[in-house]
Parts: sequence; structure tokens; C-alpha cells
Amino acid sequence: MREDALSNAETAATDAEFVRARRGEYGEYALTVTIDRPDARNALNAQVRTELARVFDAVERDDEVRVVVLTGSDEAKAFVAGADVRELRERSAVEQHEASERPRIYETVAGCSKPVVARVNGHALGGGCELAQACDVRLAREDAKLGQPEINLGIIPGGGGTQRLTRLVGPGQARKLVLSGELVDGAEAAEIGLVEEARPADELDERVADLVGKMASKSPLALARAKEALRAATRMDLDSGLAYESELFVGLFDSHDKNEGIDAFLEGRDPEWRGE
Repeated sequence: MREDALSNAETAATDAEFVRARRGEYGEYALTVTIDRPDARNALNAQVRTELARVFDAVERDDEVRVVVLTGSDEAKAFVAGADVRELRERSAVEQHEASERPRIYETVAGCSKPVVARVNGHALGGGCELAQACDVRLAREDAKLGQPEINLGIIPGGGGTQRLTRLVGPGQARKLVLSGELVDGAEAAEIGLVEEARPADELDERVADLVGKMASKSPLALARAKEALRAATRMDLDSGLAYESELFVGLFDSHDKNEGIDAFLEGRDPEWRGE
């Protein structure tokens, strides 16, 4: 692909109002997907969700993308400040049931075959915290604010916040956050396991680039199989998970990338991955 040509995922965002997609910011094979709705602090309304889903659908067909970085625009000073409360206020139970039909954007992000790294550059509250939880890895600013404050509005988390949060931080911490509506900063979020790392604002991008660069340098086929196996670990009992891991492992032995990776290691050179 020519350097000036847009990839499938970048093209999918060209007509979007609130979502941007650009390769290269964190490496050749990394796509940065940015939510850019600063007037509403990147709140997730129906249009944002639709535009995000369109970009992630294109990611699945994009050989130029191996890793996705999901973040909020710095102008908004937020990752995602939450769902659009005005939309929620106007919906009846029937309308919300229709809006909650799966796959929602949370399932779309979690189900992406390629690693998704959340760059939590500001507030990640309610639906924003749930969107970060749907990513594979979360790197946050130390001064970011995260939490599930839905209880303050007379509702509960509805985008996975009672389920993914419990799996990430454990039942006690999840209950504390959900039942109180308390927020934690990035540093505390790292301590309890809500994010993997918290960094000072001026160090966040360097760490994102470092981690994403390492991921993107790997075989895209192996990345997809590894993510699939890791995802199974939260859904299967141990014996079933071990058997599934073995199937995925053995399946790679007929791939070009497995032979190329081993040959490159033995020959002391960088591998040339094909994703096949």
C-alpha cells in the first residue's frame, strides 16, 4: 500500500463526524481511533456508537492494521465522559431494550480479533469506563478519573460494568465502585487492576507507543489466536480452556508465520509476517 493511501479502517472514518482513524501515530501497523466530541466531553450518543462500530467493522478487513489504540480527543479532556444522559432521559424501557440489543459497541470492541489498547487520557466514566473495560489493555494518565457513577442517576451500569469490572478488580472493589458511585484516579485504578498501568501525562504517549509497537511487530495471525485464547480464559473452566488453547496452538503449525518466525529466530534476522 502506498504511504499516502488510506487503509480500509481510515476510509471508514472519513465521513464520520465524531470519530477519527489514523495509522502511524504509534507505529506503521497501529491504528489510532479517536472519539472527538469535545462539546459533550466525548459522551457516547447513538451517532458516536454507530461511527465507532463502522470503523471497528472495517478494522477486521484491514491487513494494514494489527493493533488498535482507542482514545478520546485531548481537546475534550476525556476518554469518554459517559453515555449521553439526555438520550437516556428520553427513552422508555421498550426503547432502551431496543438500544441495548447486542452486539453493542462494547461487544464490538471486545470481540475485535486484533488487540485493542485503551489510551485513557482523561475521564472514563459510566459507559466510558465500560468501553475501556472492553479493551484488551488499558493505559491511563495518573490524573484520569474512572468509575461507574450510574447509581447517582437512579440506574445501574448497563454496558458490562457489573460484569467486566468484577472480573478485572474482583467482587469487593466492583461493589464498592458500583454501589457508591465513587471515582478513582488513574493511579488507584492501576492499584486495583482497573487499568494495567498509570503514567504521568507527559509519559503516557511514550508508553503507549512502546507497548503498541511491541504488539504490532508480531505475527497478526499469532496475535489473533493469542487474543482468542486469552478471551476464552474468562469464559471456560480450566480443563476446557487448556484444550481450546492446545487447538489454537496446534492450528498455527500449518501457517507461514510459524515457519517464518522460527526460521528468522534461527537465522538471527527479523521475521517477515504474512498473517497466514
